[in-house]
Amino acid sequence: MSGRPFCAEASRENGEALAATASRVDRWILVEYSGLWGRDAVAASNLSVDIKEHLRERMLALAPAKVLFVRRRERRSRPDCVFWGSAAGMQHAELDSYDDLLELDFATPGERVEHPLLLVCTHGKHDRCCARHGQPLFEALRELADPDWVWQASHLGGDRFAGNLVCLPEGLYFGRVGPGEAAIVLEDYLAGRIHLPCYRGRAAYSMPVQAAERAVREHTGSTGLDALELVSEDPIRFRAGGRVFEVEVERVEGELSYVTCDATRLSRPRRYVAGTPRESGA
Repeated sequence: MSGRPFCAEASRENGEALAATASRVDRWILVEYSGLWGRDAVAASNLSVDIKEHLRERMLALAPAKVLFVRRRERRSRPDCVFWGSAAGMQHAELDSYDDLLELDFATPGERVEHPLLLVCTHGKHDRCCARHGQPLFEALRELADPDWVWQASHLGGDRFAGNLVCLPEGLYFGRVGPGEAAIVLEDYLAGRIHLPCYRGRAAYSMPVQAAERAVREHTGSTGLDALELVSEDPIRFRAGGRVFEVEVERVEGELSYVTCDATRLSRPRRYVAGTPRESGA
C-alpha cells in the first residue's frame, strides 16, 4: 500500500458522488468514552463483556441503529454521559459508571437534549482519512458553534468521504467538509437549510430514496430541511411545494477503487443514480 493515495483523495479524483451514501440509521446510541478507540471501537474497549453484549443487543433490537463512541478532551475530569434517540429528538443521561448502561433500553425517554449534536468522525484507527480530515473539521466547528454541541465520534461510515459530519437529531450526513466548508455547512444547517454540495443524505432514508431526494432538491431548488415530504418509497415520490415528483433510481457499479486506506483489494462501491424527477398527480 506504500505510495497509494489516501482513500479520500482517490474518491475525489475519481469524481465519486457524495449523494446517496449516508448510512441507514433510525436510532442512535452515543456513549462517551475517552479511552483508546481500536479499529472496532466498542469491541476493543475496556467495557465489560456484559455491557458490550447489552449495546449489541439493543442495537439489533432497535435496528436500523448505530452505536458510537463520542468524546471531547476537556471532559475527561467530568462524569461520562450517554445520548440516545432518533430524528424525533435526542435524550441524555450522566453515568455514575458504565454499568449504568445496563439499565437503559435506549427507547425510554431520558433528559431531552435541547440543542443540536454535531458528530465529526475522527476515528483514525478505523481509517487514516478520518483523523487526517476529521480532526481539522472538529477544531473548526468548535470555533464556530457552542463547544457543547460538537463531539468527536467513532466510525460514522464512508471513510473515503472524510471529513464526515452528522447533524443530530435529523441524521443529516455531510462529507468532504473541510475547515473552509465548515462555516457554510453549519450556517445553512442552523438556518434550516441543507448545503447540497456537501450533502450525503438523510439517515432516515434508504440509499435509493436519498438519491431521489437529492434529485428533487436539485430539480426544484428546495434546500429547506423540511421542504420535502416522502410520499411513498415504491415508487419513490416526494412532495415539494405542493407538487409531487416521482423519481426512478438505478443501482450501478462505481469505479474500481480502494474504498478505505487499508483495503487490500479493489472493489466497485455501489452507487444509486436518480433520473429526472417527473411531476405526478399522486
